Amino acid sequence: MTDSLGQPHWITAPETQAVFDALEAEGGADCARFVGGCVRNALVGRGIDDIDIATTLTPDSVTRALAKASLRAVPTGIDHGTVTAISNHRPYEITTLRRDVSTDGRRATVAFTDDWEQDAQRRDFTLNALYARRDGTIFDPTGHGVADARAGRIVFVGDAEQRLREDHLRNLRYFRFYAWFGKAPPDAAAVAACTALKDGVEGLSAERVSKEMLKLLAADDPRPAVRLMAQAGVLDVVLKGPGDLDRLDALVEIETDQLFTCDPVLRLAALLPDDQLAAGRLAERLRLSNADRDRVVAALSPTPILKSWMSPREIRREVYRAGRATFRDRAILAWARSPRTATTMQWRGLIALAEGWTPPALPLTGQEVMNAGVPKGPLVGEVMREVEAWWIDNDFLDDKLSVIEKLKAVAQGMVY
Repeated sequence: MTDSLGQPHWITAPETQAVFDALEAEGGADCARFVGGCVRNALVGRGIDDIDIATTLTPDSVTRALAKASLRAVPTGIDHGTVTAISNHRPYEITTLRRDVSTDGRRATVAFTDDWEQDAQRRDFTLNALYARRDGTIFDPTGHGVADARAGRIVFVGDAEQRLREDHLRNLRYFRFYAWFGKAPPDAAAVAACTALKDGVEGLSAERVSKEMLKLLAADDPRPAVRLMAQAGVLDVVLKGPGDLDRLDALVEIETDQLFTCDPVLRLAALLPDDQLAAGRLAERLRLSNADRDRVVAALSPTPILKSWMSPREIRREVYRAGRATFRDRAILAWARSPRTATTMQWRGLIALAEGWTPPALPLTGQEVMNAGVPKGPLVGEVMREVEAWWIDNDFLDDKLSVIEKLKAVAQGMVY
């Protein structure tokens, strides 16, 4: 019996049909098929994000076909045979069937082909080497892709080491796909190949590595994949040292139990030691965005140590100093590191208080400091900082008169 996706909406949508009509008008029936993630996800009941199409047409023919149909063509990866069609504002990545001519572990030189099986042989995993015609009929050139997808087996197409030598990013992709789709025990040949060729990850661009790591950590439960990655020695290569697997375990458990949104950046921070310098160096090596780098570094501040039994006053003080978002990150990581004797209710209460409190602004201006007799210049800042420290110690006293009186005392002591 032939496997089929049926006719889900993303296939029958007018914009999808318009792209297929355009391609088939140029290259004939069955010159184009859905490929990769959209086929895999539909097969296993996952949502569809991107719709990729493989075709026997060359990029020039694809561009010509789209123009005839009044569809926009964007040459997003023309050297590798990829043209993006825009149909009713939706992108469709269309790639000519390819075969590898040469590879260096990072980039491949390809030649176009009209052979579907040759195209399948250059793909990474059997569950990604799946194609579907516009009527939903699945084409499985390896003979194992459908079964592997349904069983949650992540298996390289052909020889695992050869696939990795072609592109060492596949080492990280193996663990990422295991995190997202793996249900069966890990494939022994795949793990052995990833272990043997782990040093190849060193030669990858930082952006590719960080993108794969954050995608892996965005899985509902990445812990089995990360542990497998650690056992293979690949995690050490990425992090330049062992990861804190116990804290990651606890963090994912907290997220699951408390219905927190899974957070790949915080999960990455959980794997690192509470060492801001080391975290900063890793963030730079991985070329994280500035926002993600700053967040990871701030989350791993070793001081002050957060405890579940902190008083409301102490919580407000630290929220004011660190900011609400950073305090939340640090509190969740501290919760993940804490002994199980600390109650969930305490940690939830601490985080709820922090998130429900809006830090006030210091009720004092530089002009008011100068009006108190402090000359314009650096001394104004010094006075304001001393008054602010007193104000924080007094739990953000909401009394302007008391603040002014304190200002006068500080100004008198500094100026005279």
